[in-house]
Amino acid sequence: MERLAFEKLAEWKKSTDRKPLIIRGARQTGKTWLMKEFGKRCFADTVYINFEYEKRLRDLFSEDFDIKRIIPTIELFHGKKIREGETLVIFDEIQAVEGGLTSLKYFCELMPRLAIVAAGSLLGIELHQNKSFPVGKVSFLDLHPMTFGEFLLAMDKELVYNALKDCKWDLLKPFHGELIRLVRYYMVIGGMPEVVQKWIDTNDFFAVREKQQEILNSYQADFSKHIPDLQVPRVAMVWDSLPVHLSKENKKFVYGVLREGARAKDFELAIMWLVNCGLVLKSQRVEVPKMPLKAYQDTPVFKLYMVDTGLLCAATGLDFSVVADGDRLFAEYKGAIAEQFVMQELTTAKCDYVGYWTNERSTSEVDFIIQKHGTVVPIEVKAGENLQAKSFAWFCNKYSPDFAFKVSALPYNRTGNVINYPLYGLASGVAGI
Repeated sequence: MERLAFEKLAEWKKSTDRKPLIIRGARQTGKTWLMKEFGKRCFADTVYINFEYEKRLRDLFSEDFDIKRIIPTIELFHGKKIREGETLVIFDEIQAVEGGLTSLKYFCELMPRLAIVAAGSLLGIELHQNKSFPVGKVSFLDLHPMTFGEFLLAMDKELVYNALKDCKWDLLKPFHGELIRLVRYYMVIGGMPEVVQKWIDTNDFFAVREKQQEILNSYQADFSKHIPDLQVPRVAMVWDSLPVHLSKENKKFVYGVLREGARAKDFELAIMWLVNCGLVLKSQRVEVPKMPLKAYQDTPVFKLYMVDTGLLCAATGLDFSVVADGDRLFAEYKGAIAEQFVMQELTTAKCDYVGYWTNERSTSEVDFIIQKHGTVVPIEVKAGENLQAKSFAWFCNKYSPDFAFKVSALPYNRTGNVINYPLYGLASGVAGI
């Protein structure tokens, strides 16, 4: 497979002030494969340590952070020499070893030319614990599920992907139906690399669903493994409630859905765990569409999406027949699958801010509002080919944004500052702002 993160890794390798790199992301997004493949492609040699598996190295940093001791120990363990500029050192499951994260500070200061990448399960949670963290001594790379663009590359659609990336809409017109079909497939399969590979290998939706269920089960197991006991039931309740919340008309997160009388203070920490570890994507309500959007967010009001559209379909038990039934999938489940897809694309498009807008009485709503490159853009997601959106039109008339996007199953079209992007082209449009 091809991951677009390789471009970021190549930039990191060439950087003159390179620091140890931490790859963040939910479990099963492909962090381990990415690090190993990066070593194969770009370095003469790779030293890989999985601290959860290699129990003999659990005490590597417990005595001290003396690099002159640590490096020879790793060399003896692997039976190979570590050479600055030639060897990539990979610390996987770094949260499993005491002092692992802190050690990166000393590698940065004492061996700046040594290339080190690290990753770990639920690393976002680890960063918020009361432990010494090498602030300013590490760089970060966030790894999400495969985007629709990466899905196209995995399906050997490189020429189509390149045309999308370059926004060649006229060239893509004859392939519109095929691309919408592939979007439907992606929504059900999702972007988890193992799931995508399972589809490529078997072309079997049932095998795909089995793999998705394995991943969902592994997340449940992680809750009890990494999260304090008091929070485990609350995290599980929030996680299990996501399909219910997304089935509502406005999809707003409501604590009362979790249990009768539930309050924010009871579940705020549980939500924080899920967001920080990458399993949940959070979209905050924005009161006024002005920059910076974060200054105008309504903190208590938000929506939560799952990490992956395929996992959402698996969690809801959505039948695979929707893939072959025209645009039914886009409208199914009150448009939640389409919104989930858009939220993922916006998250990986590196927007400065992703939220949504409603008026004070919540009688008008715009599905998404983003900030990128000093521009605020409203985005309306429409199921199928029905583009009527009174709230969206009212918003545009009142606030006169420079750009306004509609996302639907229709081909690319532009009328003034309102641009209709097909579902498969949203990321290209956002990137082109």
